Amino acid sequence: MSSNPVAATVASLMPRAKEELTELVAFKSVADFGQFPREESEGAARWIAGALTAEGFEDVALLDTPDGTQSVYGHLPGPEGAKTVLLYAHYDVQPPLDESGWTTPPFELTERDGRWYGRGTADCKGGFIMHLLALRALKANGGVPVHVKVIVEGSEEQGTGGLERYAEEHPDLLTADTVVIGDAGNFRAGLPTVTSTLRGMTLVRVRIDTLEGNLHSGQFGGAAPDALAALVRVLDSLRAEDGTTTVDGLAGDSAWDGLQYDDGQFREDARVLDGVELIGAGTVADRIWARPAVTVLGIDCPPVVGATPSVQASARALISLRVPPGVDAAEATALLRAHLESHTPWGARVSTEQIGQGQAFRADTTGPAYRAMADAMAVAYPGQEMSRAGQGGSIPLCNTLASLYPKAEILLIGLSEPEARIHAMNESVSPDELERLSVAEALFLRNLASGAH
Repeated sequence: MSSNPVAATVASLMPRAKEELTELVAFKSVADFGQFPREESEGAARWIAGALTAEGFEDVALLDTPDGTQSVYGHLPGPEGAKTVLLYAHYDVQPPLDESGWTTPPFELTERDGRWYGRGTADCKGGFIMHLLALRALKANGGVPVHVKVIVEGSEEQGTGGLERYAEEHPDLLTADTVVIGDAGNFRAGLPTVTSTLRGMTLVRVRIDTLEGNLHSGQFGGAAPDALAALVRVLDSLRAEDGTTTVDGLAGDSAWDGLQYDDGQFREDARVLDGVELIGAGTVADRIWARPAVTVLGIDCPPVVGATPSVQASARALISLRVPPGVDAAEATALLRAHLESHTPWGARVSTEQIGQGQAFRADTTGPAYRAMADAMAVAYPGQEMSRAGQGGSIPLCNTLASLYPKAEILLIGLSEPEARIHAMNESVSPDELERLSVAEALFLRNLASGAH
């Protein structure tokens, strides 16, 4: 890439990018203010607003969204009559989980074995830095040839829908001809990829009550209904013997027709222990991109350490259901809640509560923006053609934008390739991926403006 002026500029900017990402990662911007101070998220939002202002963006604003968080907006004017491109990222991050499981502190960017480690390096603070790099490279090589809007969300990981509702209430704010969502990733490092589908999701909390209070298991166990045992049975009903998700009334036999995922490569990427089988039926791509998948995210019950010999009076669990394209998330939520209630044994009292929800997304990959991105990626990744993959995760804003702006093309790229270990301990980003994808985005904007693709 060194013979390409844009690529050369991006390469020269990488030390600055590392410094900026280090500063941004240092904010503990988990949008769960019961766990982390609100000031951490607000500090990250102000940092991003300052970065946009320094780049010449106009109308830079901290948007107070209905879920109590802030998204950051800015507009960079381009040539008269040029197209408008919306660039998206999010600055909120997942909790670090057990900090003792991190090799280096989660909120301190640390370079190790050619990668940059820290929470949010790939998902998705690095995505914002990618946008900055692309724009800086264009400014240094003839200017940015399109109007650019940037929106950086503050609660994407929580699924609370603040930005979606804000966008619906202010439909003119994010209007664009093309949208680049910088929150996806290559199928593997070095293989340029656009994500064409996203599974939707729903979060449901279930509670089971059986007794007025805990009872001595020796005195009452065997006849007294155990709420924790009832919950275990309910959760077990959500999977077949082979691990396939089984929610009554929810279809689970769709097939993926794009890039396939080798079983052995998946085992390596997912770090499945030797001798442990993969779950479900069909191809790996079917299972993670085209079919529903249930996950028990947490259970409220006594910890092993300090447990007493008691029959439990109540128990709770938080359940995630990933919903494939073509399935309405609201309908899936209703089916999941009905399943939980109908499979509760012994007449136990059961209640369910929806916590969050987002619709699945399927992009139209036939338009000029996809051709412009394919040409750009071919330059940024010499010898590689752009691939199309799905993603099992959810980005609820995609459907909101598709609904508000049906003529806009939406592309998903980003830094979350398998080695990034997003949402897990020791999350990291490949600086090579950051560099190449920044080049690709810059060339894409130039291609889109010129129509040369």
